[in-house]
Amino acid sequence: MADSTRRTPDTWPAVPATTDATGRAADGVTAKAPHAATGPQDDTVTTGMRIAGAWSWRFLVVVAAAAALYWALGYLSEITIPITIALLLCALLNPVKRLLVRHNWNNTLATVVVFVGGLLIVAGIITLVIEQFVAGSSDLATRVGSGLDTVQRWLVTGPLHLSQSQLDNYVTTIKNAVTENRSALTSGALTTAGAVGRVLTGLVLTLFILFFFLRDGKHIWDWLVRLTPRRARTRIHGAAERAWWTLGGYVRATVLVAFVDAIGIGLGLVVLGVPLAVPLTAFVFLSSFIPIVGALVSGVVAVLVALVTVGLVKAIIVLAVVIAVQQLEAHVLQPVLMGRAVHIHPLAVALAIASGVIIAGIPGALLAVPISACANAAVKYLAGRETSPADSKDRVERALERTPHGSRPVGATVGSTGSTGSTGSTGSTASTASTASTASTASTASTATAPRGEGDTPATGRSGRRKR
Repeated sequence: MADSTRRTPDTWPAVPATTDATGRAADGVTAKAPHAATGPQDDTVTTGMRIAGAWSWRFLVVVAAAAALYWALGYLSEITIPITIALLLCALLNPVKRLLVRHNWNNTLATVVVFVGGLLIVAGIITLVIEQFVAGSSDLATRVGSGLDTVQRWLVTGPLHLSQSQLDNYVTTIKNAVTENRSALTSGALTTAGAVGRVLTGLVLTLFILFFFLRDGKHIWDWLVRLTPRRARTRIHGAAERAWWTLGGYVRATVLVAFVDAIGIGLGLVVLGVPLAVPLTAFVFLSSFIPIVGALVSGVVAVLVALVTVGLVKAIIVLAVVIAVQQLEAHVLQPVLMGRAVHIHPLAVALAIASGVIIAGIPGALLAVPISACANAAVKYLAGRETSPADSKDRVERALERTPHGSRPVGATVGSTGSTGSTGSTGSTASTASTASTASTASTASTATAPRGEGDTPATGRSGRRKR
């Protein structure tokens, strides 16, 4: 008579020959199925090698997908970059629009007021900067010439003790280099003109997208959520809400930090009589949106302009002002304002900026940190390390069921069917908030103390599957 028990390979425990429909053996011992094999079994290949092979081909698939995504984003950069910038601006302006809506303003009217008001503010700042630059350009040219003469005299009489002939040779070398590369400079200018046209096109597209993000952002997001699998909608919505909260906090904190930097350094330039103080202040404000690198570049430019226009002593004072403002930013403003919304190590910030520059140039440097911050927040939420305002499944269902044009509520398909008023399999109405005392009348029969499974939400622990 054959043995009633099958034997698996040496690495697996014995499995009873007969089991019932529930997977329990005839003698009451639960059958254990062996782990899925990674490929055809070969006694000459060790288990470690099979595991390494399984990881290797999966890694190659991920790398290929990342390369395809990189190619697609680069190919569609004239669309993806305006969309991303519009999201940043929407995160900045949306609280103002929501405030107007809460005061009984029509949604479209509030959007138009916020949109036009933002455009007028930006246009006014740009006009002021251009006027100041044009008014001070002639004086700047005179001061730059005088400053260069001062620098040349310092190079001759200072500690370097360069001779006038050496300086003349350096100047001649620079002039010859410019003459030899005139064609390259001309083609670069033509390329720059074409780039300006693309920038203007992208600007118009950004404004167009921004208007509809402000007006219909929630409806657009609800439509996107309805494209995802039903069991994943709650977690996707929660991760996106956490990322959106992080993005809004980052943008508002960055604007405030940039404003403080610009005011501090701008006041120093005005007091010291540095020409083009207003354009330099605007440059400091814009460069502050690039963490670490922007502050360094704007500070160097301000010091160099002061050096060639007002002399060495005042340039040193400008340098001291720049360092003081940047220390205030690093030790007070950044931890207090941005620490609550963005939790990224400085090394990760530097690597993100470098990657953004390599991938997309200056736009990549501007967008690298907010994208990294949003991805970090979403991953932490999905991993269960952080919570989101959308953690409550009931709250998500109520929020998503308010969709336009009478479309089917999104939340009704998430977790269980009871929240929409549908009846259970026994004819009784089920609710997603039901407890064990009412489980006999509901088809979901889930309780708050049930163990979490696949599709559970982090706050409630209720499964998205029906239990039979």
